[in-house]
Amino acid sequence: MANGMEKQGLDDLGDMEVRRRICMNALLNRPWIERDKDPQLYYWAREQYLEIRDWFAGYPGYSVIMNRRLIKLEKVPVEARSWMGFEGFKEPIDYALFTYGLWYLEDKSAGDQFILTDMVKEIKEFMNEQGLNVDWKNYFHRLSMARALKKLKSLNVLYSIDGQESDWAADAENHDVLYECAPCASYVLRTLNKELSSYQSMDELCDLPEEEDRRKRQLLYRKYLLEPFVGMNSWEQDLFYFHGQKNNLIAQVDKMFGWSGTKYKEGILFFSSELVGDTELFPTLSAISDLVLLFCGKIRMLYELGEVHKETVSSGIIRLTRSRIEQVLLELQYENGDRWTKEYRSMKSPLLAEAVCEHLEQWEFGRWQDDMFFLLYPVGGRYHIQYGDVEIEE
Repeated sequence: MANGMEKQGLDDLGDMEVRRRICMNALLNRPWIERDKDPQLYYWAREQYLEIRDWFAGYPGYSVIMNRRLIKLEKVPVEARSWMGFEGFKEPIDYALFTYGLWYLEDKSAGDQFILTDMVKEIKEFMNEQGLNVDWKNYFHRLSMARALKKLKSLNVLYSIDGQESDWAADAENHDVLYECAPCASYVLRTLNKELSSYQSMDELCDLPEEEDRRKRQLLYRKYLLEPFVGMNSWEQDLFYFHGQKNNLIAQVDKMFGWSGTKYKEGILFFSSELVGDTELFPTLSAISDLVLLFCGKIRMLYELGEVHKETVSSGIIRLTRSRIEQVLLELQYENGDRWTKEYRSMKSPLLAEAVCEHLEQWEFGRWQDDMFFLLYPVGGRYHIQYGDVEIEE
């Protein structure tokens, strides 16, 4: 979701509505709201639980779990994207070991303590029984396990009492870690409507209803709630339905989350005036967002000069070669490099192009068509910034 200044101020809203919006954004962006960690937010969500539960059930088709420990929204994307993965995970085995870590914790109660050596021994034996190879003598397998354990700790489902998994990864024979199981360990994995083995494809895991209108509505809301940008091409098969739902979608999202929706030719963009909170906004606080905005502005200028062209008039997509991207970034680096962080000021053009394109992909501004061509979506043309001097009044 993008950042803007088009939303009614929270001061003009009633206390209950302000609290509901805060809770809705927290549920959408956090793994859960834990009572012991954030008691005020937990009780705010609990006092409006029925309205929150009914809205999520009726529009995106999500369930809300509430008990005396936490309140959790079961979020399911329409399509799994690479940027939805865990930050810091590098290999598929990281996710496998994360899951088997949760499997190990299933037999533990809150407060139970155990050592890492016992944990990895049981995980290895069970995985080998399933025909999956893991060897703790392999340094890279230990590194993957360490990354999985760090993620479990960051989710507060596992506490380290003594020792560090990074030391164990470096030298397993001479280091160990003492852990304690947290109360929320059993709530990490999603609750499915039926046995996992009964699903035949990834699409079935979305658990969308068979009734056509409900299915369309849930797809619509899931995409706009979980994806940073949803283009008009997403609704080619249901264009009539989408046009009929646009105003209602904007009104519902504004009411429940406080995001302002604006209709453009390429789709609907949602903006938030709140610069802090649970929602991740574009541009981010990272310096790479500034570079992306400069890059998009430069491409827009080149388009207006006729130096780059759209793929087709209707799509609005601009296709750029890797060398063209590097050339544009080198020009920006020469013109503005003194204002950039040291990392990007000294970065070579191939690495700079990779960093910028990766950020563009994460925010659905474009994608690589192949190893040579990058497709820049028209949403990038909505941003145009430049550096300037600002006088500060004393």
